[in-house]
Amino acid sequence: MSDRMYLSIGEVLAQLQDDFPDITISKIRFLESQGLIDPERTPSGYRKFYDDDVLRLKFILGAQRDQFLPLKVIKDRLDAGEAGDSGATRSGGGAATAVVEAPAPTVTTATEASAEPRLPIWMAKAAERATAPIGHADSDVSLSFDELAGASGLTVEQLRDVEQHGLIAGHHLGRGEVVYDGDALLVAKLVAGFLAHGLEPRHLRTYKNGAEREAGMFEQLVLPLVKQRNPQSRVQAIEKVRALARLSQNMHDALLRQALRGYLDG
Repeated sequence: MSDRMYLSIGEVLAQLQDDFPDITISKIRFLESQGLIDPERTPSGYRKFYDDDVLRLKFILGAQRDQFLPLKVIKDRLDAGEAGDSGATRSGGGAATAVVEAPAPTVTTATEASAEPRLPIWMAKAAERATAPIGHADSDVSLSFDELAGASGLTVEQLRDVEQHGLIAGHHLGRGEVVYDGDALLVAKLVAGFLAHGLEPRHLRTYKNGAEREAGMFEQLVLPLVKQRNPQSRVQAIEKVRALARLSQNMHDALLRQALRGYLDG
């Protein structure tokens, strides 16, 4: 370990992997993009993690794994100070140590339990899945623009054209940094496939326009459930969106086959 007082993102990853084998650098970046952690940066833009940052990460990952809590609930608990304080400062002496004690378990009083009822495990898992994309995109992905280009197989110029046509959009983290999620990666890969067949991003705007029209139609069916603001209605809304998405995909496939039947049957 060097004499510097902070850890790099790679060192944090190595420190967490024993307790959380599924943790990745993309997952850490994703948690930052959702506002759950806020590491300092070096002048050149590299993240600086102190002991309190690592403690916060352990609290987040433990709450996800052990209590199946959605990120919004975890963030609310962090904001309420439930993660505790490691005692480390971002300007104090001493190097960041390689081991940080895990936070003490949170004790929920009867008053708290009545004010915020716990979800059954199956409902909590469904609520957590609501933050994931409908398709097969990885919700833990958090890539820079250049990383997205490399991962999708597009050139930087091609990816810029994709973004200019509104097919992908980044999330602003502050300090001028923009990251792209799993949906953006999936769309970029699909665009690369279309490009191989001679279709350009401008031709693919029809998919975005159609998706936005469908979303507006589905919202009318889901909003009454969302407005009820109770856990069971939230789960019902999630399942309705997923069911509508599956029906939409099957309808699109069937209608496309009908339209192209002369070529497919030939």
